[in-house]
Amino acid sequence: MSVTSVVGTPATGPAGSVGGVPSASAGTRAVVEEFIAARVAGDTGRLVELFADRVDWMLAPNPTVPWIRPRSTAAECAAQFGELAEHTVAEDARASVEVFLVDGADAVLTGRLSGTVRATGKSFEGPFALRLTVEGGRITRHHLYEDGLAIAEACAV
Repeated sequence: MSVTSVVGTPATGPAGSVGGVPSASAGTRAVVEEFIAARVAGDTGRLVELFADRVDWMLAPNPTVPWIRPRSTAAECAAQFGELAEHTVAEDARASVEVFLVDGADAVLTGRLSGTVRATGKSFEGPFALRLTVEGGRITRHHLYEDGLAIAEACAV
């Protein structure tokens, strides 16, 4: 998967340090950047390390899309990315991040994603928004909003 930033350096909320101590926003940003790097690299082991033992995972149910299902553990969350890779054409997977906002423990990324479903050869494309929460250096919330209809249509035979 390829991830690009459309607007250059992503914007952030309050970041940096106070009295030489990194702020919560800086820590959140660092974890989210590690998450993105591990996601792009397909490093499932690192993703398991980045997700908390229990995760508030939300992705609108979509019974026609094999990789979209409920998840709640670090291993299940990390496995989603492997399942996505099994069902889509890796060379066609793209995500562009247009906005990357961080405020304390929360981060929000918005942009566009696209890909091709391996079984049908059909492509999908659309906007996304991802809300992540980082606590204790690990991701405790992963809420993804995407164009589920476009993805379902690409999975339909």
